[in-house]
Amino acid sequence: MNAISVERRTALRGFALTAALLSGLALAGCQTAPTGEFNNIDKAQGSTENISSLSAVIQRNPQDPEAYNVRGSAYGRGGQYQAALKDFDTAIQLNPNFYQAYSNRALIQRFLGNQEAALADYNRSIQINSNYDAAYIGRGNLYRKAGRTTEAFNDFQKAIQLDTTDARAYHNRGLIYQSQGQHKFAIEDFSTAISLAPDAAEPYNGRGLSYLAMNDEDNAFSDFNMAIKLDGKNAEAWANQALIYERRGDKVRASKSYREAVHLDPTYQPAKDGLSRTSSATAS
Repeated sequence: MNAISVERRTALRGFALTAALLSGLALAGCQTAPTGEFNNIDKAQGSTENISSLSAVIQRNPQDPEAYNVRGSAYGRGGQYQAALKDFDTAIQLNPNFYQAYSNRALIQRFLGNQEAALADYNRSIQINSNYDAAYIGRGNLYRKAGRTTEAFNDFQKAIQLDTTDARAYHNRGLIYQSQGQHKFAIEDFSTAISLAPDAAEPYNGRGLSYLAMNDEDNAFSDFNMAIKLDGKNAEAWANQALIYERRGDKVRASKSYREAVHLDPTYQPAKDGLSRTSSATAS
């Protein structure tokens, strides 16, 4: 099984793009990954009905490590992290070389804040199978959140060299390029991520920020609009759309978009600042 896709947006805010001043306005950029990791959680995979059917499979064959790994993934998608850990533990006990289960358990450990345990599991997964792209991507995100940018970049690079079709590798490498001001490379990576995961909002939002940094306002605006279309609850995309309106002098629309961003995330400072700047336009 592939690494479970259970990253929540709130768990991904640790890699915010530093605000850049463009035309006197702060670039509203808080990048989320997509941590797979930027796809929406498939709640159906963790539904009571699905868990019950998977449990029935385990009852019929309690010595099958794959069955525990699958159910653990379903528990993870449903947010039942302790139950997921227990199943991954069992899968590994039954098959100590089950590298997918190590990688899956590492992701759950990350959610629970057990970073050292997560790193140990990713390392073990890679030790067993040095060509397992999901483990490199997961470990890269762990390094990235810890500020170990070079190691994170190397892991994403390794996954890409392995010809991964996982959009996370390109998206996350793009975030690193972006944070270093290498926007042309970032745009290339975000574009590849979009081609691999066209329904994910985050690569569009990320690419829009790099377009904006290069003063390509039209393409930036198009990407922010697409991010909103794909995920209407993406506060960062709403704030970035508002920034374009503000740069164009349309404070009424800017204020409405900033207001929506604040509604979605009352703690998002760029949206709060933007709303403060433009709210007078809609006062009447």
